[in-house]
Amino acid sequence: MPSSSAPLHGEYEPAFEPVARAFARHFERNEEIGASVTVYHRGVRVVHLWGGLANRERSTPWTEETRAVLFSVTKALTAMGLVLLADRGQLDYDARVADYWPGFARAGKSAITVRTLLNHRAGLAALDTPLTLADCIDEGARDRVLTALESQAPLWEPDRGQGYHALTYGMYARELFERVAGEPLGPFLSRELFDPLGASVSLGTPASMDARMATLYPPTPARRARELVRSLAGRALGGRQPLTEARIGMTLFSRSSLPRRAFENPSAVGGISGYDKPEVWRATLAWASATGTADGIARAYLPFALGGEVNGRRYLKASTLAPIYERQGWSTRDDVLKKPLGWSQGFLKEETHLFSPTRESFGHPGIGGSLGWCDPVKQVTIGYVLNGLDGHVRSPRALALCHALYACGPLASGT
Repeated sequence: MPSSSAPLHGEYEPAFEPVARAFARHFERNEEIGASVTVYHRGVRVVHLWGGLANRERSTPWTEETRAVLFSVTKALTAMGLVLLADRGQLDYDARVADYWPGFARAGKSAITVRTLLNHRAGLAALDTPLTLADCIDEGARDRVLTALESQAPLWEPDRGQGYHALTYGMYARELFERVAGEPLGPFLSRELFDPLGASVSLGTPASMDARMATLYPPTPARRARELVRSLAGRALGGRQPLTEARIGMTLFSRSSLPRRAFENPSAVGGISGYDKPEVWRATLAWASATGTADGIARAYLPFALGGEVNGRRYLKASTLAPIYERQGWSTRDDVLKKPLGWSQGFLKEETHLFSPTRESFGHPGIGGSLGWCDPVKQVTIGYVLNGLDGHVRSPRALALCHALYACGPLASGT
């Protein structure tokens, strides 16, 4: 396996050189500050690369063990915990949420099923009760958060529409998980999945990992404005539909718009930067606060790409995984993200020209660019972690890596 050339570190199999070239171009074009990417094919690591800086001000190099906040990549990790419960017969996706959590039935939610909730079709994309990130971290405020969740009425008739539950997904999913499992989500995931797989990823990151955390660099308001203008200008000049970011950006000017309500409550002081703090890494914010390495993410997906078994250990039955391969919910224009997409039991299902041409593939990206994805047909997993965030819903850098991956001989030829 050849080693990569400076300024990158790591190694890759020759057949997967297109991924290495694409990753290197990001640095050559100054599109990255620090980043890592890892790919497994049929259970074998074939790409493992990193480079750049974990902290720009201190010139701290990004290493093989550098972690970053994963944002919505966290949602799929949460979904993994729920799948493990279902595999063990503890959770039925077609049962009512209220069967496990009686207080959920309040405000017209008694008939909502687990599947409807996790597939972002429950009408609970936004909360009427104002909350803060601090409320969600402080266990002393748990009752306040719980009351907000239980008292929320659906914003549309459940299963009659779809809207990305950007923050509320994790709030509802965590509460559901812990009522079914009788234990916290983070330690369960570590014990039952991450640690046995050797996956360096955590939901509730211990202080011992703090020195390995990369500093996040969100896009500046000026950069976000430039991206919005470019998207709108492209539509005006070319007659095409505006990019997803422009469609969402236009709605955010209205305080009452669903996208604004979905993304801004619970509110975080400093916006995205508010998640770059140890107290957030420690917390179980099941929509955004997981941290990990690229290799850790790719390893976590291995059972989902390999029929449930890795290195002789069975994590999941193949029959448990099969329904996730299908699009259980789909919208040609999600009410929050304003684009075609859907979910299967909390895992994102995308258009096949984006992360994977395989319809059965699934995973979840995170705002700013991070990605965890798997393809059970090609038996491939990919993890991508970075600290120089962009303002895209689907990062062009993550897309470029995925397109390069599927151009590699072993995937393109099916061998």
